[in-house]
Amino acid sequence: MRAGFPGSAYKREPSKDSPEPPVVFRAEERSRMARKKRVTPKQNNALIFAGLIALLIVVFAVSLCVGRYSIAPRELLALITGRADSGSMDGTVFFTMRLPRLIASALIGSALSVSGATYQGIFRNPLVSPDILGAAAGASFGAALAIFLGLGKIWLQVIAFCFGIVGVAISSLAGVRFSGRMRDNTTTLVLCGMVITAIFSALISSVKLAADPYDELPAITFWLMGGLAYVIKEDILIMLAPLAIGGLLLFLMRFRLNVLSLSDEEINALGVDAGKSRMLVILCATLLTSGSVAVGGMIAWVGLIVPHIARLITGPDYRKLLPASLLIGAVFLMAVDDAARTLLAIELPLGVLTALIGAPLFLALLARSGRDQ
Repeated sequence: MRAGFPGSAYKREPSKDSPEPPVVFRAEERSRMARKKRVTPKQNNALIFAGLIALLIVVFAVSLCVGRYSIAPRELLALITGRADSGSMDGTVFFTMRLPRLIASALIGSALSVSGATYQGIFRNPLVSPDILGAAAGASFGAALAIFLGLGKIWLQVIAFCFGIVGVAISSLAGVRFSGRMRDNTTTLVLCGMVITAIFSALISSVKLAADPYDELPAITFWLMGGLAYVIKEDILIMLAPLAIGGLLLFLMRFRLNVLSLSDEEINALGVDAGKSRMLVILCATLLTSGSVAVGGMIAWVGLIVPHIARLITGPDYRKLLPASLLIGAVFLMAVDDAARTLLAIELPLGVLTALIGAPLFLALLARSGRDQ
């Protein structure tokens, strides 16, 4: 073929008469530039987490300003840098009410989201939430019992946390006891968790029936709806230890969580003890759930929908899924708490608002997954 004939593989050099590069040269140059501009998976992950961290900082900063008593950004910056009087009205609202509440909402949102993602992986069920083994129901019964007995706030949180651990312990022991009669251990654990949840729900109803209808019953009902209206610095210190222990252990085990999402036969074939590893993961997730419920009450849907959102962004790999769930959960609950404080003249219970937002959002995620399939 002649040089320059369409479809020819011959590459002629550009001349003075034809300063425009041939089509073949332009195509190869575009291909080289596209390869240079292609984003690697590592760079993509870095961009995703940088965006999530930036979003967390923005939401946290905005949440510090908004509320029933708003704080101007200039005054907020002065309080943070120490140039404003901490004893003023703005300083009192910021240091004693708003800052502890925002820290608590970020910690609880992160803990519930990480716990939900962990449970969904080890049970291989996307509809599993942190209360699947009775941790939330046990903690709620402990709190209702403490209110009925007239105990203080610290004892309420301690008893709620302990009963959350007891609920999961009973479910786990029953699951181990009856697992020999069923082929799937995870199914046994889920069924035992449903039974324990039902028992604790009946006990909560019994306590409400016996409680004083003018004092104790409203307090129990309000606590069960979830909320952070009365959170102080000491509450953060109480839940910080279980959340730190459970979260750190799960973060260190995030590589093994990918293995635990397989069947028991595949896990054992890889040289991992499925039973012991699963129980350790359940213990860590229970610490997160019980610590959160003991301070914030029953806050539903966070541990169910946030892991699904994180999977849409990062995929199912737990090395990326757990950090993404942590960040998204903190952002989600801080934003919902802002809405609870500002939408109406009265403060909405946080658990009610998360259900109103979470249920339609979960339906949207289901519709999206159905279209993808």
